[in-house]
Amino acid sequence: MNPDHDDNCGCGHTEESVDLARRRVLAGVAAASAAGAASVVGTASQAATDEAKTEYADPETPGLPQIDMTIDPRRTALVVTDPQIDFLSENGVTWGVVGESVTEQGTVDNIENLFIAAKAAGMPVFISPHYYYPHDHKWNFEGTLEATMHSIGMFDRLGPLNIDNFDGSGADWMPQYKKYIEDGETIVCSPHKVYSPAQNDLNLQLRKRGIDKVILAGMSANLCTQAHLYDLLELGYEVAVVRDATAGAKVPEGDGYLAALINFRMVANGVWWTDDAVKRIGDAA
Repeated sequence: MNPDHDDNCGCGHTEESVDLARRRVLAGVAAASAAGAASVVGTASQAATDEAKTEYADPETPGLPQIDMTIDPRRTALVVTDPQIDFLSENGVTWGVVGESVTEQGTVDNIENLFIAAKAAGMPVFISPHYYYPHDHKWNFEGTLEATMHSIGMFDRLGPLNIDNFDGSGADWMPQYKKYIEDGETIVCSPHKVYSPAQNDLNLQLRKRGIDKVILAGMSANLCTQAHLYDLLELGYEVAVVRDATAGAKVPEGDGYLAALINFRMVANGVWWTDDAVKRIGDAA
């Protein structure tokens, strides 16, 4: 028994209840998902669609200055947020709301292409993961999506020192990313707990390696990815976001990907397509 796991915590969140919650939500979310999401199940690992490129195209006549970031190989790293099953796999608990966007953008393959390019170029790679432990389910207050993530068992682990049942769980890496993340070179930071890296060691790990330029990708566009962008900018980093290596939920409240893309255009030091990012990384090596 893991000492961090309290079966009598009053929250009803035992190892068994986590698994049952995930199964219940997978069934419920699938039934409630948008029609577009249902039509794309089974095609998550493809390139961005032409329809998506058109729908989310940049304005033909921008009203704001067009800023860009250059890559200095000594000072630049790839940072990927939440490259995990619960966000990116059809078996993840959020697929019913993010699946359409993940498929439209070709997010799964695009993140892998960034891993391949960074590894080939010798560029440092950092992962900022999202994990929840039993003690996180005892919080006295939560925001809307915090409450949602906790209720569906998203990113759940049995404890910070316990990786039982981790392999293949919703908190695990997407299988095709493991050879890049687990190569002994990638820096896996401590988990962030809400959206931004304010509660993990990403900033410390970047600074200790002399990094002040970040190529940012991962999930989810208007949540953790955007929060990492804002936090890193406030800490004095230059940040370019790879726009089709992320995705967002589509819910009655709105399109999370579009909301994030608008803000990326307004605050990031660069907003790149994956193909462009891969070329830039290769050219700078």
